[in-house]
Amino acid sequence: MLKTLEDLISIIRQRKSSSDDKSYTSKLLKDKNLSVEKVKEEISELIEAIENNSNTVHEAADVLYHLLVYLEGNGVRIEDIMLELEKRRKKES
Repeated sequence: MLKTLEDLISIIRQRKSSSDDKSYTSKLLKDKNLSVEKVKEEISELIEAIENNSNTVHEAADVLYHLLVYLEGNGVRIEDIMLELEKRRKKES
């Protein structure tokens, strides 16, 4: 399962360094306003899906994808987030 997440992050990073404007990911990476709006939209849709107990997995996947693109587009690396979570886990032990 984590391989899928790693592959997604790799694709996002490839799109970030590519001049290909055709992909949706590239479009989000180049347009920060669009990217932040999509994160907000997808989070709202996830909340609604959870409240209605419908389509939750689909909406959660959308949130995760858009959040990863937004973070990567703004220089926030998933590795740094994982390190922060690891530090927090050690503090709780």
